[in-house]
Amino acid sequence: MMKIILLVDLFPPKWLAGTEIASYNIAKYLAKTGHEVHVITSLDKGFPKKETIDRFCIHRTPIKKIRFIGIIFYWFHIFLEIKRINPNIVHVQSISTALPGIFSMIFLKKPYVIWGQGSDVYIPDKFTKFISKIVLKNASIVIALSEDMKRKMNTIYKREDIVILPNGIELDKFKGLSSRKQNNDKTKKTIIFVGTLRPVKGIEYLIKAMNSIHEQLPNTDLLIVGDGPDREKMETLVQELNLQDCIHFVGKVSNEEIPEYMAQADLFALPSLSEGFGIVNIEAMAAGLPIVTTNVGGLPEIVINGENGFLVEPKNPEALAETILLILSDNDLKARISMNNQMKAEQYSWDIVVKNLISIYESLSTS
Repeated sequence: MMKIILLVDLFPPKWLAGTEIASYNIAKYLAKTGHEVHVITSLDKGFPKKETIDRFCIHRTPIKKIRFIGIIFYWFHIFLEIKRINPNIVHVQSISTALPGIFSMIFLKKPYVIWGQGSDVYIPDKFTKFISKIVLKNASIVIALSEDMKRKMNTIYKREDIVILPNGIELDKFKGLSSRKQNNDKTKKTIIFVGTLRPVKGIEYLIKAMNSIHEQLPNTDLLIVGDGPDREKMETLVQELNLQDCIHFVGKVSNEEIPEYMAQADLFALPSLSEGFGIVNIEAMAAGLPIVTTNVGGLPEIVINGENGFLVEPKNPEALAETILLILSDNDLKARISMNNQMKAEQYSWDIVVKNLISIYESLSTS
């Protein structure tokens, strides 16, 4: 049994974006295999400094609201917590918590692993790029979510021995959803988007695509699940296009609620302008939904044209509309893609992903 520390800046239940949900599941499934797991993260108001959930322990560290001094204070306290716990492995999930990983290697002789989860790794600002070069160069092992992320990280940081390991999903939460949809109203078509409402997700192009979609298939709705800084702007766009009767903003939901919304849908659309991996695509696969997404980042590694969905170029509402209409108008195509997706999703089970992660950890002890 190993004692493992996960360092991640933000963590559920307060934060529910892709990296945070992945971090939670990594901790949960590592603990499920019998390892002692500790998550060190930032302290949010209203949450305890320490608690145990799903057999792993969360340690929340306060951040002083003083620039530079605050982050140094934060790093120092993370390092002290690492020293106190005395783990076998330090696993870093976010660059903002990576420097304590280096400190633990230098002063405590602990190996540290970095699993690049977000765009902060390969689309960094100047400060993050400076920190990233230090931590990635010295990490015992660097993991990328996709071939695309590995390529970009290698270009910036000149490290070729990067291991690829995608995030996983909780398959059981999504199994059987496609059959539930088949029992609902078959005359109504529902497209679903799940994600944070910010420019990089390209939601405005999906909204614009709904103009053509609704003209040709009037009984089609779009469910927008998620919240973010662009919500007000997107709601205004919907009103300007007079689509408020067919586009519905659900708002922020918990991760447990996402399967229920996917059960209402016929198709999943993610028109991102940039995407490292897009775990929500895998969730849509497991739910048996055809996927229409963009030809960016790691998405072409997940979606194969005509097999389990379709790729379109980003910022192209016309191509989005045409492809979505193609699928919604062809029940045989939709059924074939749905079946392919459910089979393909099996390889992304968290049980399989974490088993591979443990093998990576074990390679450190034998090297």
